[in-house]
Amino acid sequence: MALKRIFLRCLSVTLVAAAVAISALLFLAMQKQESTLEIRAAAQGAVIPDGFSVWHHLDANGIRFKSITPQKDTLLIKFDSSDQSAAAREVLYRTLPRGFIIAQQDEDAPVPGWLNRLRHDFRQLG
Repeated sequence: MALKRIFLRCLSVTLVAAAVAISALLFLAMQKQESTLEIRAAAQGAVIPDGFSVWHHLDANGIRFKSITPQKDTLLIKFDSSDQSAAAREVLYRTLPRGFIIAQQDEDAPVPGWLNRLRHDFRQLG
């Protein structure tokens, strides 16, 4: 009888620990790691701003970024978080001349295949 009681306690503790570990893994898998702003001209033929002027505006407002990369007709700015990206978007809308589209693109953390199959749209999970 005592052996059965000890076994049930060990089993319940193990199940609770497993549930906590799985919850932590799911939480970490859903965290956003990086965010990107894309700046492009609203009108065809207009020139995108150069990276140095964008760097100057962000630096003057204390906003840190990972990189600024020109790509075709766009300028991509990578940030560590979506909060930094949102702050940068506000600053750039204020400081750049009109005629630019500034779009925020959040990139999710890599999703394990088994977790991706749970829902088609992973960002709505939870």
